[in-house]
Amino acid sequence: MKKFLCGLLIASGITSLRAENWPAWRGPTGNGVSAEKELPLKWDALENVKWRVPLSERGNSTPVIWGDKVFITQAGDLKLWPPKVPDNFAGGSSAGGHAIAEKRSVLCFNRADGKLLWQRDVIYKEPEITHPTNPFSAASPVTDGERVIASHNSAGLVCYDFEGKELWRYDVGKLEHLWGTASSPILYGDLCIVWCGPGARQFLLAVNKKTGAKVWEQPELDGDTGITSRKFLGTWSTPLIAKVGDQDHLIFAVPHRLKGYDPKTGKEIWSAKVGGTYCYHSPLHVEGNAVFGASLVKLGGSGDISKGLLPHRVAAMYISTAVIAGEHLYTYNGVAPACYEWKTGKELWKSQIEQRPGGSDAWGSPVYAAGRIYIADRQGTTLVFAAGAKYEHLATNSLKEHTDASLAISNGDIFIRTHRALWCIGRK
Repeated sequence: MKKFLCGLLIASGITSLRAENWPAWRGPTGNGVSAEKELPLKWDALENVKWRVPLSERGNSTPVIWGDKVFITQAGDLKLWPPKVPDNFAGGSSAGGHAIAEKRSVLCFNRADGKLLWQRDVIYKEPEITHPTNPFSAASPVTDGERVIASHNSAGLVCYDFEGKELWRYDVGKLEHLWGTASSPILYGDLCIVWCGPGARQFLLAVNKKTGAKVWEQPELDGDTGITSRKFLGTWSTPLIAKVGDQDHLIFAVPHRLKGYDPKTGKEIWSAKVGGTYCYHSPLHVEGNAVFGASLVKLGGSGDISKGLLPHRVAAMYISTAVIAGEHLYTYNGVAPACYEWKTGKELWKSQIEQRPGGSDAWGSPVYAAGRIYIADRQGTTLVFAAGAKYEHLATNSLKEHTDASLAISNGDIFIRTHRALWCIGRK
């Protein structure tokens, strides 16, 4: 097992892993992989529940955990909900619209018992566009153990210390897209990097995590709000840092292109043509390859590296981002789980699944831990499968509360954020 985990860390470009913390949306590796070995397999609303804390507002962001603290984001004090469709909306797709959520909040809980330690609010009273399924402050926060940083859509970036003292704010300006925003910030050295978009005005932004001062900004052209033009495109992807050769790359997806940037400067290094008008999920990195959608891209070049696209398709991802463990890539498309050999594109479980394991589609992303694949669907049911070429459905764990967030794993516990509550699942 130790050799296997070391291989995963090398493939992810990560040299160290703190299993006790889950500092960002997809955990310590950015790939949804946890080194935890002892986790609960089965639970329900009573069994193996350490605590459940009701939340005043629904939300889609995932908890992050560091030490004895758990952080989430949410938006409240709604003055206009559900969103009102704009008068000049061109139609042709699922409609979002203007809404007002005056409080954009970071909440800090005591990990031991779920007690709310503090809540800090950014007040933003202007109407902003989003979709009814995408409440404001949908981005997950990020932490380095000293500070926690949250992206609140047009209300900007805000940073607090662990006692709730505000350290800085950064005004990103108005962000407008028919379906809102959702990309989560990441940390790289002293930088906090976040995608500010989608929309007509959209850009990658890096600020100093200690001061909030802008370090670089990289605009992305050809964006659109989707309101009047019927150009329904955009990216809600979260960037990924990966080691390519001896250089760190920031990998990010935009419509029809997968790109690599120098995370220190924001300068584009390479791009590859891939499918996808809507970039909901995020890229993955494994053994010098980038995976996005159904494309596998060999990295290492500069400029247009579209010729580095490998000929086989890996898996079709939609909103949920896949997870890679060893030689296998795992997805859940709402019909059935799937396991692929990422090197060949061969699907392994399809012929073995006799019946659908139950549940609905999933917006959260699967997590690999303890030799298992955990995935929560939108009905609040976490399905658990054995990792490996042989299909084995291990458990179906229902909380009966809607969730669009991903699971977070820390120190033997599983944290689940539903539209009603924050749950801590662990062996009693």
